[in-house]
Amino acid sequence: MLQNRASAEATAAYARRFPTMPSHFRAMAGLTGSSIGIGTYLGDNDERTDRSYQEAIEAALIGGINVIDTAVNYRFQRSERAVGRAISRLVASGQIKREEIIVATKGGYITFDGDVPPNPRAWFEDTYVKTGIIGRGELIEGSHCMAPRYLETMIETSRANLSLETIDIYYLHNPEAQLPIVGRDEFNRRVRQAFELFERKVAEGKIGIYGTATWNGFRGDPRDKDYLSLQELIKIAAEVGGPEHHFKVIQLPYNLAMPEALTHSNQAIPGGQGSILDAAMRMGVAVWASASLLQGRLAHNLPEILGTAMEGLATDAQRALQFVRSTPGVEVALVGMKSAAHVRENLEVAKRTPASEEAFAKLFNPHNEQ
Repeated sequence: MLQNRASAEATAAYARRFPTMPSHFRAMAGLTGSSIGIGTYLGDNDERTDRSYQEAIEAALIGGINVIDTAVNYRFQRSERAVGRAISRLVASGQIKREEIIVATKGGYITFDGDVPPNPRAWFEDTYVKTGIIGRGELIEGSHCMAPRYLETMIETSRANLSLETIDIYYLHNPEAQLPIVGRDEFNRRVRQAFELFERKVAEGKIGIYGTATWNGFRGDPRDKDYLSLQELIKIAAEVGGPEHHFKVIQLPYNLAMPEALTHSNQAIPGGQGSILDAAMRMGVAVWASASLLQGRLAHNLPEILGTAMEGLATDAQRALQFVRSTPGVEVALVGMKSAAHVRENLEVAKRTPASEEAFAKLFNPHNEQ
């Protein structure tokens, strides 16, 4: 298991090794991270995909991407294990230092171990129920749990899979999935218990900082049953961890087809309402954008106006990625990369200066309407 965690000094030193990418690295939660991060969500549960991910992660780390995003349930733990092998190999060979890399993972969804077992129900009972890891009423819709015993087990599982003493960022994975079922008061109680666990794990040196990785929660209307208030989550974190709490980052989908993080004023901010990006910037919370290419659906056949606005790039995938990483308030644009070729294509974007306000005006007001 690799010791230590990402550090301010080492991540800054990593950035200095890539002078041809002057606008690629950003300050985030006391670290220096690449504006593009490698995601590990998609793919089959087989050794071929494992090898492909490992090769892509190694190419990313060597090429100028020091942000990795995964989750314990991605490909039934196989993605975390591919990340762990890639980092361990590069550290052992002296090509990368552990402290240069920012690794994020998530817990909340039930996961199998490598593949679907012959009898999933029996496996679940033996693994989680009979051991007391998940109690009565703690599993929601047969798939989601954020009880402290379960999350603590998943943190240890992820540390082992990643071969890391400390996970730099740990996300509570899609907590809003529980809201329509348990109601807001019970939800807040469960979040409080999860945050208490996370603060304890920070003190133990097993995670660095924590946050929430969401799908719908930060994009919807405050009247929606699964709506999340960033202000409320920070309030809970402060009650649990004090003014020096470690709730420092959130993740949500943001792309050309899902622009709500930028366009929807659904969060309370001082003096009124603002977008989740507004709220995060004002509250000192970093934002990682997931689904930058919407699982590849934004990689082809995009409107011509995008080429005009995001100029100087060769492919629609690059232009769509440039849109996300150029949005004010977005620290990291995450994109799934299962091959070294995908990494090379995305690194071409990293060499570009982020798009200007004028470029965004072309997209949102293409006819220069006042």
